[in-house]
Amino acid sequence: MALIKIENLCKSYIMGQMELMVLREVNLEIHENEFVSIVGPSGSGKSTLMNILGCLDTPTRGRYLLDGIDVGSMEGNRLADIRNKKIGFVFQSFNLLPKLTALENVELPLVYRGMPSREQRHRASQALEMVGLKDRFHHRPSELSGGQQQRVAIARAIVGDPSIILADEPTGNLDSGSGEEILGLLQDLHRRGATLVIITHDMDVAKQASRIYQIKDGEMAEEKGLGL
Repeated sequence: MALIKIENLCKSYIMGQMELMVLREVNLEIHENEFVSIVGPSGSGKSTLMNILGCLDTPTRGRYLLDGIDVGSMEGNRLADIRNKKIGFVFQSFNLLPKLTALENVELPLVYRGMPSREQRHRASQALEMVGLKDRFHHRPSELSGGQQQRVAIARAIVGDPSIILADEPTGNLDSGSGEEILGLLQDLHRRGATLVIITHDMDVAKQASRIYQIKDGEMAEEKGLGL
């Protein structure tokens, strides 16, 4: 069974009296422990697709099955629960809370689950150690480099043991050296068994995956990856 299965998915928005079609009959399957990239230019529909994959938005038509669950028709609290338990997010802008330490930022998904505080702290500590930040537990985002902030974001993404890690332009705000380090870390997580989807406009980043989907004008096509 595919971990992600999208069938004939369309997404449109009503603009006045017109319907703007952003995604057109998209079909996609991603299996457990795959590393897949979705690449396309600005305006291609990849951000809309990312929002649907991440259960931040729902399709207008078609089906989205995540881990065998039809999430395409869910909304509200049910969708939020799916996001918290099954998806780990890594964003271009890191999305860390500035007043919280690295450890407290990583704990947040577990707080929302209602996990006991001692277990929260233990799991968050393990996640930060896994991304090489054992000595940065009590630093706030302003005290960390861009690469270190993205490592905190990755630790936050993996702390809840999600079914899938969804990375949206994960190297977009980093210099080339830090970007290579983050890609190496994501590749290492994949080798350890993580299912990884990267959304990017950068073909060099996309080529790290074993499968590449090109998206243009809301339509998708697959081409062979050159990476793992």
